[in-house]
Amino acid sequence: MKDGPVDALSGGFSAPSTQSAFAFRQILRALSEPGVIVDLEGASPPAPLSAAAGALALTLLDGGTPVHLAGSLDCAALRNWITFHCGAPLCDAGSAAFAFGTWADLAPFDRFAIGLADYPDRSVTLIVEVPQLSATGYRLRGPGIETQRFLSVPDAAPFQANRALFPQGFDAVFTCGNRLAGLPRTTIVEHA
Repeated sequence: MKDGPVDALSGGFSAPSTQSAFAFRQILRALSEPGVIVDLEGASPPAPLSAAAGALALTLLDGGTPVHLAGSLDCAALRNWITFHCGAPLCDAGSAAFAFGTWADLAPFDRFAIGLADYPDRSVTLIVEVPQLSATGYRLRGPGIETQRFLSVPDAAPFQANRALFPQGFDAVFTCGNRLAGLPRTTIVEHA
């Protein structure tokens, strides 16, 4: 697609009410059952944003949701697409409710809001685009996991430091193509 305002008009949900309801249930499942990989389709955002991240944006972003785009995702086509379809204001990292980017582009993670002691919900959710997403790699334990699960997250250390901040901290969602997995701040991430 070309980089410009015309491209911003395409790629949204064709049946917004039903597709966003389905996407919301899938996102909720991924965050309530950390490490479970779900399919999320229906969006065709401009490259380099994945279909899953695009569907998440169409479902969760609105005019009151500040969004940060990091690295290669901070491009005119994606800025225009999010503004047109979601109405979400674009902002710097410290003000973001949602931040989209690759692992390397989102780092360092301490530049994002982790909430306040009285308001831990005033934190960021990182939407991390990864080249692969599989049920292998680091072991996950904690709420929403009966015994253990595995997920191919890039590194355990930032999640271990993040969990130590509980109830503050960030939540993360990993996206690859039309697949998505959630990793809330309550999850214990450790070497297998």
